[in-house]
Amino acid sequence: MDAVCATAAHVHVDLVLVDELHNLNLGTRSGAEASDQLKYFAERLPATFTYAGVDIESAGLFADARGRQIAGRFVVPATSFSHATAREQEEWRALVGTLESMLRLREHNPGTLTGLSKFIFHRTGGMIGTLSQLIRGAAVLAIEDGSERITEELLTLVPVDYAAEQSEKRTTPAKRTTRRRRAA
Repeated sequence: MDAVCATAAHVHVDLVLVDELHNLNLGTRSGAEASDQLKYFAERLPATFTYAGVDIESAGLFADARGRQIAGRFVVPATSFSHATAREQEEWRALVGTLESMLRLREHNPGTLTGLSKFIFHRTGGMIGTLSQLIRGAAVLAIEDGSERITEELLTLVPVDYAAEQSEKRTTPAKRTTRRRRAA
């Protein structure tokens, strides 16, 4: 541990990312030891620690004294984006715009994806990981088909994860059919 801390301090580590936190089982000796190591690193390194895991609240990670220490020091719950208010919609649009600005497709028109941000929200359930996979998958398809641009049609061809599919079913507005009135 001393060697890791000394090396991290020497190279000026500013950010430590720990993923798969939900696999940490505090009920086992190795899980408790891993938890203690994370705590020691956080106490000794002048860095920001970010922990990620799935459904860690219900996994018992915050149970007993050790779990309460983890919850009190490290955990900020994160959920999918919301799209209920104008501000939330703008935040989502800005996120989509940021990812769009990184595209290097020859024929892609900037602003296309931000214009589709509502559609993309419903397609991804507001989940940032799904958003990233959707845009990346569409970019790959755009390169493969030679179009070099992402369209709504292309976005519908990219498979999304199960959670996003379920969210899309619940949140996508029903398409309205319009009937033309005949003049009497």
